[in-house]
Amino acid sequence: MPDLGKYAAEVLSAYGVSLVLIALIVWASLARARKVKAELAAIEKRKEPHG
Repeated sequence: MPDLGKYAAEVLSAYGVSLVLIALIVWASLARARKVKAELAAIEKRKEPHG
């Protein structure tokens, strides 16, 4: 690990906050994708076949 000097706490906390935010964004994206997929499946299920 590189020597961060007197700003080690600030740098490491910034990295920590960034990783948490990225994890939250990924989680929210996956949750939204599951919801949209379920909604689309419901629409497809109730759609009557044409022809």
